Amino acid sequence: MRAHDDLTPLVPRTPLTDRLGWLGLRSGQILLVILLASVIIFGLVQLKLVVIPVLIAIILASALSPVINGLRKRGVAAILATWITLLGGIVVFGGIITLIVLAVRDQWNELFSSASEGIDRLQQFLIDGPIQVDEKQIADARTAIVDFLTSSQFGTGALAGASAVFELITGAVLLIVILFFFLKDGGQIWNFFLTPFKGERLARGRRIGHTSLRVLGGYVRGTAIVAAVDATAIGIGLAILQVPLALPLSVIVFLGAFIPLIGATAAGVLAALVALVASGPGVALIVIIIVIAVNQLEGNFLQPVVMAQSLKLHPLVILVGLTAGTILGGIVGAVLSVPIAAVAWAIAKAWNTPDAPRPTAAGSPSKRRVRKR
Repeated sequence: MRAHDDLTPLVPRTPLTDRLGWLGLRSGQILLVILLASVIIFGLVQLKLVVIPVLIAIILASALSPVINGLRKRGVAAILATWITLLGGIVVFGGIITLIVLAVRDQWNELFSSASEGIDRLQQFLIDGPIQVDEKQIADARTAIVDFLTSSQFGTGALAGASAVFELITGAVLLIVILFFFLKDGGQIWNFFLTPFKGERLARGRRIGHTSLRVLGGYVRGTAIVAAVDATAIGIGLAILQVPLALPLSVIVFLGAFIPLIGATAAGVLAALVALVASGPGVALIVIIIVIAVNQLEGNFLQPVVMAQSLKLHPLVILVGLTAGTILGGIVGAVLSVPIAAVAWAIAKAWNTPDAPRPTAAGSPSKRRVRKR
């Protein structure tokens, strides 16, 4: 006699309890989650004029948090520290942008014409070179790229919406206002959202908030440092090789560094095309070597140091995030997609990982006591 069989209740076999029924229920749940996520993303895209300033304000507030926290620790009032941080950030950022525009505004047309001529020369080399690529294939590929960059899919989202002057001004004003309140009352705002939670859920919410602030701020500050170092190193190399338009090319390298993988590669290709037109294939090859060497030094030595507090993502995750962000929000979506993905993964890792050490069975922290001799 088997007691286990007597005590185990018999579940009637129905279409919902067999394997196929279980698989159908799980599939329906997955489809429901995908549908809900799609509706949320569609709603966010429709409200891009509000969503994008909020996201940018969160990123900037996270990056500026050490400044305002340092001022408050020195006894500066919260409102005064907020104004100092906000106005100081606007002056510094606006001054850098103004200096860059004044320095390179007369060279953009020459840069574009040199890049176009470099593409034509490269196309002619592929046609007449040893590989013997068909001219029609190159023309079709070039047309496909141009059509994609000028299509409604690529332009849909933040960049296309911000093309209108009214929306651009509105988004900028909204960004400044939201950033002010995030700098002043960021912690209180997050605590307000945590009001309904108690116990472990409250601790998890606070842990997620601290983790997101640390990862996002570290990512932005680290990326800015890496971008500045890359732009300086490549700019010095271009100047030594006497490649024209070294300054605007350095600016493009700096801006492209905020789009991982694709940005640095595109900036290096553009610099090589300009060098190909101005100085020939030999100098263009040296420029490519310099760009590759700088990127390798950055990835192996600089990033592990300056971005140690942030979260490194697998290149495949970055590529998928960039693609999704570009489709949804254009260039702005491509810039925002990677830090958002980094924060999402940090939240997933910190979901059930308390920061404080777990107590022992006796209720005291698990630390060894050293007896004084």
